[in-house]
Amino acid sequence: MTNKSPNASTQASPQSSAAAPLALWLVLLAAAGTFALTMGTRQTMGLFLSALNTSTALGIGSISLAFAFGQLWWGLTQPFAGAVADRIGTGRVILLGVVLVALGTFITPYMTTTWGLIFAIGVLAAGGAGMAGPSVLMAATARLVPAHRRGLASGIVNAGGSFGQFVMAPIAISLTAAVGWASAMQWLGVMVLLTLPAAWALKGNSNALAAQAAAASGQKALTAREAVAQALATPSYRYLALGFLVCGFHVAFLATHLPGVIAACGLPPEVGGWALAVIGLFNIIGSLGMGWAVGRWRMKSLLSLLYATRGLAVLVFLFAPKTPAVVMVFAAVMGVTFLSTVPPTVGLVAKMFGTANMAMLFGIVMLSHQIGGFLGAYLGGSVFQATGSYDWVWYIDIALAVGAALVNLPIREAPLARSAAPAAA
Repeated sequence: MTNKSPNASTQASPQSSAAAPLALWLVLLAAAGTFALTMGTRQTMGLFLSALNTSTALGIGSISLAFAFGQLWWGLTQPFAGAVADRIGTGRVILLGVVLVALGTFITPYMTTTWGLIFAIGVLAAGGAGMAGPSVLMAATARLVPAHRRGLASGIVNAGGSFGQFVMAPIAISLTAAVGWASAMQWLGVMVLLTLPAAWALKGNSNALAAQAAAASGQKALTAREAVAQALATPSYRYLALGFLVCGFHVAFLATHLPGVIAACGLPPEVGGWALAVIGLFNIIGSLGMGWAVGRWRMKSLLSLLYATRGLAVLVFLFAPKTPAVVMVFAAVMGVTFLSTVPPTVGLVAKMFGTANMAMLFGIVMLSHQIGGFLGAYLGGSVFQATGSYDWVWYIDIALAVGAALVNLPIREAPLARSAAPAAA
């Protein structure tokens, strides 16, 4: 495996550049569709938190631990899934991931203990979603589309995850009303299997591209360990990962606890479901818009703007009257920024290091995101259980948003200079 010279990505992908438009759209449909169902299923799990608590009597804090572990495990699987996909192919990794998401979601209603929920939600469903998640999907997309379309392509794939949330939340609400929460959850698991054909469309790995890049640049091929060491030694990469940790905190807290926040305000449960759907709908707009903006403005500036917007939105919401209209406006604003951080983050990783080792290197950044996700999901439940209010979590949310907006500013938005490969770590 190698990292590439600044123009190696275009040199190394003549087949991608020459690919027919139909083939490119097939790749985008496969990646976006997979992300839609895996992300949509994961992001609607918070709708079942109250039902799980009633059914198991474990307490919100204990159930939140299962959700929080899922956030962490989703992130932990992605660097390893990415490294495996870089070598044996994305199709095989996605296939296994989709099956695990379906299995974990299907068996969750049968779990009556904290450890059982951790296994079903946290290990199987979350781990599978990580294997069929953004690091593998984005890397496959970057490998299979021309370099000049990668920003828009990542925005389209990311919008798929948002579309999934928009569609799956109302579906989950309707199924729950029709067949009960347990059967509704199981039907969501079965629906995930619709993405299995995507494994064929996204098959292949980065080995060939890496070999071409090495030949074109005259550089020594980097092992996975060397590539990781080089990335971790780069300050801009560390800043990017630190900012993305905050993104994970925001996303996981909202996905897991926003229905509870709304219920605590005395509003009907349906408002929570529709708020999640609105987040998904407006994130489609945000993701596509950010995919377009990536090629036109500095990506680090876009990230700073997104985090600052989140902090301001939370501050206004915290002191605004909690009416359904206010909730929907807040959900819309947060939706625009929800996962629109992904295209510029993917773009920065690709710009700094090229597409060789992309799945693994973006997977590490995603791990940072999910460490934040663990904290967001777990602290949300723990703070509420201890205080009866989510206010302190909102204060932390605002402080982290300001920090993330600032930490992205020093990022050097340029290909990493690598005249020679570093020594093995």
